[in-house]
Amino acid sequence: MAEDSLSARLLPAAPPSEPSWTKWDSLSAGLSRLHGPTGWTVILSLVLLFGVAIPLLNRLPAADSAWHIPDYLVTLFGKFLCYALVALALDLIWGFAGILSLGHGVFFALGGYAMGMHLMRTMAGEGVYRSELPDFMVFLNWKEMPWFWHGFEHFGYALSMALLVPGLLAFVFGFFAFRSRIKGVYFSIITQALTYALMLLFFRNETGLGGNNGLTDFKRILGFSLQEPSTRLGLYLLTAFLLLLSYLLCRYLVNARFGRVLTAICDAESRIMFCGYDSLHYKLFAWTLSAVLCGLAGALYVPQVGIINPSEMAPAASIEMIIWVAVGGRGALYGALLGAGVINGAKSWLTVAFPEIWLFFLGGLFIVVTLFMPRGLIGLLDLRRRRKTA
Repeated sequence: MAEDSLSARLLPAAPPSEPSWTKWDSLSAGLSRLHGPTGWTVILSLVLLFGVAIPLLNRLPAADSAWHIPDYLVTLFGKFLCYALVALALDLIWGFAGILSLGHGVFFALGGYAMGMHLMRTMAGEGVYRSELPDFMVFLNWKEMPWFWHGFEHFGYALSMALLVPGLLAFVFGFFAFRSRIKGVYFSIITQALTYALMLLFFRNETGLGGNNGLTDFKRILGFSLQEPSTRLGLYLLTAFLLLLSYLLCRYLVNARFGRVLTAICDAESRIMFCGYDSLHYKLFAWTLSAVLCGLAGALYVPQVGIINPSEMAPAASIEMIIWVAVGGRGALYGALLGAGVINGAKSWLTVAFPEIWLFFLGGLFIVVTLFMPRGLIGLLDLRRRRKTA
């Protein structure tokens, strides 16, 4: 009986034998399962703000106008959107599957390095030493290009590596970890050990990836100069579009049976296994998809920020990503986006205005959220909504 009741909650109801819905009704029903009218109104408003209003205010008003958004803010907002994509990927596994990763900075950095290698290859002969090799290789007296750099002169190859390398690493790591039933704090510790080990590897000059300086001084992407405001605006719009698609994909997954199984795995994995579900496959798919989304975020981040180095793999960077999700509210994908925006916006302001208190502010905020706001900022919004309704 317990098995039947749990299966009934996980499996969707069977469709009627003679459906009367039209195609439009089916589409409307599918959209309503992702969000209600209020949710779609909020999404449309955000799309108009970030996808229409900001680009127009950057291009149309004069530079001295109060309505003009300068180019550096467009780049800053683009960086925030990349961070929001990372937070979305983290919430998929932590908020729904209960998998707390302290090493997602690795996947973000690997995607960034793949794109950085492509940008370095496209500027061959334009560096300080006018060599076909990147400047740091000439400085370190390298005689030839390392084998793993070949192919990165092609954008398609670099983009595929930005997605496949983090995905493959996550798949192999997750397969052995989940098959061994490693979970909880033990899983978090080994993910932190992974990111620390790879950070030390990438810091070494012998690795052939720029050592502690990383990769920087990029010139162009797909023939467009990275110094041109139009290129930066195009990268910003591309980031916003891919973030929207990623959010809708994750929202679809968590609202489907897959998401219900993930939630059940988080609550009672042993019962799920007794019901015949293979939790390994569900957790491994979510974990790998999360890593791929982080790799995509890294690939979008590098051409906008202009640098990638091993500091992105530092354990502190991965812990800060967890704080984004916790502050925004895990278990609700829009909470992760909200947390990433709020924390990084505060960081950008405080590190300029009061740089000495930023880390104290961040640590204090995390403690307050953990003790008094377990559902983060979205919990406060829900409480306010319930009070207004009452």
